[in-house]
Amino acid sequence: MPRILISLLILAATTVQASSEMEFAGVDRQFRILLEAERVPGAAWAIVRGGEIVHAAGHGVRSLDDQRRVTPETTFRIASVSKTFAAQLTGQLVAEGRLRWNDPVRRYVPQFTLARPEHAQQLTIEHLIGQSAGIVPNAYDNLLNTGRTLEQILPQFGQVAPMCAPGECYSYQNVLFSLVEPAIEASTGRGYAELLRERLFEPLEMQQASVGRQAFLASDNRARPHVRVNRWRWVPTEVNDNYYRVAPAAGVNASALDLGRWLVANMGYRPDVVRPDIIQGLTRKRVHTARELRRKGWRELLGDAHYGLGWRIYSIDGQDLVTHSGWVQGFVAQVAYSPAHDTGLALLLNAESGAINDLSIHFWRQVMAQPPVTALSGATDPAPAEGGRNESAIVAAPN
Repeated sequence: MPRILISLLILAATTVQASSEMEFAGVDRQFRILLEAERVPGAAWAIVRGGEIVHAAGHGVRSLDDQRRVTPETTFRIASVSKTFAAQLTGQLVAEGRLRWNDPVRRYVPQFTLARPEHAQQLTIEHLIGQSAGIVPNAYDNLLNTGRTLEQILPQFGQVAPMCAPGECYSYQNVLFSLVEPAIEASTGRGYAELLRERLFEPLEMQQASVGRQAFLASDNRARPHVRVNRWRWVPTEVNDNYYRVAPAAGVNASALDLGRWLVANMGYRPDVVRPDIIQGLTRKRVHTARELRRKGWRELLGDAHYGLGWRIYSIDGQDLVTHSGWVQGFVAQVAYSPAHDTGLALLLNAESGAINDLSIHFWRQVMAQPPVTALSGATDPAPAEGGRNESAIVAAPN
């Protein structure tokens, strides 16, 4: 190869690298401006491109009473982003023939019923994971918030009347979603947390990822949750067991780097762990989620919105954004990736702040404005398929 051509290639590569570094510096700067405007105590993020974590950063402190800095390795609660892990694990077991999507829920939870028993009999694993059970959204999250156990809450469903037939309408759930756990454990003879660790966390080198409150508290580098007491003041609070009791719905802990690796896998770059055909099945558009089109900030951006199996699919200018977000007391989290742009973003905050939507919208406006890229060799082309603060919603359900 002529020396002049080699020199030009080296110059081009250097220019691209410098441009990328400048771009990431701009992202960090804008993120920090938005976070400081809301006085968010701490946050971390990771950006994925081409099957790699190309940038990760932390902002602020783990707690207002612990001034150690947040890093990309700091563990946060990821709330409803946990649902993406439950969906993947279920998909793997279906692919292995251990479960079926049309398995009745009552096969594994025979005591479960609704005001119309025939409706309960028709509910399947797919309806749970696909948020299409057809009952009032967020049923009995209010009881979770008061510290009730799943065993105490489950009998209450006998008073719930259906809104639509199973599979026909979207109705977001946490308690009901978690009933996939007994199905998973009965079909494998293994514990849910153990399976996640063995099948996903360890193979993907998600070094801070875990399930449950005790595992979270055991982390030396963890963020503490914060709640707002007035417009300008956040205070630390304690982590409770409430949503850890519904582990598939909200029980996972992870760092920004962990979620970056999770995005890499779901973008098709780890087919040895996360199979492309399972990704395609989970991210197929299933039920329309019209409410998402009215979300503040997002409503100017979205053309359409659906739920798949454990994932949301937003449509932006005809391009799909595969995403999920979550909220538990003192934490918000979000992951998203664009198959067309081969780009992903993980965001974690240790405060119940809507700034997470501002951060995400700011990032995706810039990404989606660029021409789509051709996926690199080795990546799958997964078919398209949460945003919103679902974890702490209190629903006026019957007691």
